[in-house]
Amino acid sequence: MSEVELYPGRVATLGLGTIPHEDILKYTGIELLQRIIDNKYPAPPISFQLNFAIAEVSEGRAVFHGVPNERHLNPLGGVHGGWAATLLDSALGCSVQTLLEKGEAYATAEFKVNLTRPITPRTGEVVCEGKVVHKGRTLVVSEATLKDANGKLLAFGTETCSVFPAANLAVR
Repeated sequence: MSEVELYPGRVATLGLGTIPHEDILKYTGIELLQRIIDNKYPAPPISFQLNFAIAEVSEGRAVFHGVPNERHLNPLGGVHGGWAATLLDSALGCSVQTLLEKGEAYATAEFKVNLTRPITPRTGEVVCEGKVVHKGRTLVVSEATLKDANGKLLAFGTETCSVFPAANLAVR
């Protein structure tokens, strides 16, 4: 495996990949995410494709940084709304993952995104912060904001995730 630059200043030293399913039984959700941040696991391939990465986690919270560029443009020259939606979905879902016990997994059941300002390659680095607002036994609700370097709100969203035993994950 080789180093991969996810966005300017963030390198994944183990390349790209996913968390080994057997490790979901050994580590809590927050421990798994911290291992990605610490380069003990490869970065998820989506991070490379869309130029963003997880930067920080704490209980019920996940922070991502990203840089939109020309690869993310829609036909009219703005950054496609799907780029912001994917970044929000990542922060929303990972905030949920921070609360999972060993052997638990999650999947997005529903999410909603509001785009409040245009995003262009000139926007520069953005920060997306997701926080859990409610955790039940099998459903968790989170909210997230996407802001530019000046703190201007670019987009926000909410998400509901289902929590279930990791044994029920789809096999690759």
